[in-house]
Amino acid sequence: MSLFITSLNSGSNGNCYYIGNHEEAVLIDAGISCREVEKRMSRIGLSMLNVKAIFVSHEHADHITGVPGISKKHQIPVYFTETTYISSRVPVQDHLLKYFEGGQTIIIGNLAVKPFPKLHDACDPHSFMVTGNKINIGVFTDIGSVCQPLIHHFQQCHAAFLEANYCEHMLANGSYPIYLKRRISSDKGHLSNIQALDLFIRHRPKQLSHLILAHLSKNNNDPSLVHRLFADLAGAVKISVASRYNETEVFEIMYTPPAPIRQKAIPIKQLSLF
Repeated sequence: MSLFITSLNSGSNGNCYYIGNHEEAVLIDAGISCREVEKRMSRIGLSMLNVKAIFVSHEHADHITGVPGISKKHQIPVYFTETTYISSRVPVQDHLLKYFEGGQTIIIGNLAVKPFPKLHDACDPHSFMVTGNKINIGVFTDIGSVCQPLIHHFQQCHAAFLEANYCEHMLANGSYPIYLKRRISSDKGHLSNIQALDLFIRHRPKQLSHLILAHLSKNNNDPSLVHRLFADLAGAVKISVASRYNETEVFEIMYTPPAPIRQKAIPIKQLSLF
């Protein structure tokens, strides 16, 4: 049994991640148009008929732009926190509007979606863990710093979309104004390459097979730099970099049962009766 995942777009110009099995799927965010989502899914052999729900992480435009069109055309429910919905002002038909709370598990067919709060400069931002067929997929982007809930959920993953937004050197020496540099590098901004790499090195789970590095800055990062940085330390983990212009390939994530814990045999001393 497998799950299938892809990034349809990842970056400040739009974010959309697909996670599904053979029958049903969810989109985490929809920051590109309905037409682009349809076109990109078609190119890689995925069907909109399988998409049963959209989950919104927060209200920034690059995560919600395509939500109204996709939801209305395909009659797909959209899940927000109530605060995010009010802040987003996204026009969603009443019968398709759903709410979630952090820590709640929402069942979508044979998929389970668990949101949990994250650190970002939005009103009520959440990351997501999507589970199906005993496989855990994490969507961890738009995060200002590595917190304990992120570490906990990352350690459960078989695959993850993980933000590596900026190179610290490129940001510090780039043309952005000081206030924007401070926002990006703050505890409620974005993860740097080094922060993401530290999470990967220190907390990588044994069952992790794929890491898709996401939400790279156009001006303050370099995909080849990021790939090299992680690939050099990846071991058996497949490293990919999500594009801000195109979809990735579809990755098939398979369940690998945990290795049995081998207990050391305790030698038994033969006692003399005399």
